[in-house]
Amino acid sequence: GLASEIPEDLYHLIKQAVVICKHLGYNCSDKDPKFRLILIESRIHRLAKFYKTTEQFSSNWK
Repeated sequence: GLASEIPEDLYHLIKQAVVICKHLGYNCSDKDPKFRLILIESRIHRLAKFYKTTEQFSSNWK
């Protein structure tokens, strides 16, 4: 149906990380987005780990 296979909160974090990566592509010396990207990526990993342990994702999801 209409439900995606990625939960909404994880989807938006991944989308935000992609935007920051694109920004860093043409603003290499910008320090704050580098730091924010690290924080967002850690949130993504934490959420993915949560969804794997609650069996909402398969164990081999990356």
